[in-house]
Amino acid sequence: MKSKWWHRWFLTPGELNRLGVVGINARNGRYLLPNNPRKFYRSVDDKVMSKRLAIEMDIPVPELYGTIESPGDLGKIAKLVKGKDAFVIKPARGSGGKGVLVIQGRSGDAFLKGSGTSLTMEEVRFHAANILGGLFSLGGQRDVAMVEQYISCADEVMAMSYRGAPDVRVVMLHGYPVMAMLRVATKESDGRANLHQGAIGIGIDLTTGITHHAVCHGHPIEIHPDLNSELLGQQIPDWDTVLKLAGLCYEMTGLGYLGADIMIGKEVGPMIIEVNARPGLAIQLANGEGLRTRFQIVHDEALRMQRTASLEERIDFSRGPLVQKALQTKASLAEAAR
Repeated sequence: MKSKWWHRWFLTPGELNRLGVVGINARNGRYLLPNNPRKFYRSVDDKVMSKRLAIEMDIPVPELYGTIESPGDLGKIAKLVKGKDAFVIKPARGSGGKGVLVIQGRSGDAFLKGSGTSLTMEEVRFHAANILGGLFSLGGQRDVAMVEQYISCADEVMAMSYRGAPDVRVVMLHGYPVMAMLRVATKESDGRANLHQGAIGIGIDLTTGITHHAVCHGHPIEIHPDLNSELLGQQIPDWDTVLKLAGLCYEMTGLGYLGADIMIGKEVGPMIIEVNARPGLAIQLANGEGLRTRFQIVHDEALRMQRTASLEERIDFSRGPLVQKALQTKASLAEAAR
């Protein structure tokens, strides 16, 4: 059997171009810089501001228990999490999931991470102090630590994740969903859905919300290595709502190119956990498909509609013509490669 592009460690620039794979330079030059005015960056780079904007638009987000803004505030953590078995502490200006501490339970005075590792209150405070010092922030600048609600995820997605909360990433252009993936944790990733640390990226069909392709460390897989659970052919719950929330992030931020990160709560349903103005490109590996064709289709449609399409119209287009045209192009490329 002839190997697919995502099976190989190295491809030439010409091969990547023919396959429609978008690289970092193309992302920055063609999609990020022309569509994301600098004045709108703060609304996503500052997660406290993002949360406030979302609340103003009635977009569901995890509850913010409080913020730690100076070393003198570190003593507040015990009060903020009193009576709460689970919570999250993360940097307000972090990037790439760095610095996010997820506590999922307690054992006496110890706090338990999803991986089973226990932390003392002093260690939790030390983590928050590192956030304040800018260890995880953009540019290493001083930061604010956010203490917020932990969301118990829906059983359907937790069945594919090892002791850590999975999330859905939807890449958007001009307010249209372009491509989506589910990120799930492994033992290697320490219960975190971070692909660079060994988590799994699972491509999601935009039309149906069903998983269709998965990779770990760039290699295609079908079974979770730690859980032996099926990764493909799984229905993401509340898919209509997931796409709607992703679309609302466009109105909320004014950013033409963004990544919406959405967690699907067991009881509360989908919630926005973060909006990214510089979404990475690993979503192409997760889907086994390049982004360029989809970007071009959406760009042409946005111009045709003079960028006046409603949220519902944009989602309907992404679930219909966008997917069909992209699949036809993908099939043509596969035929040409034989």
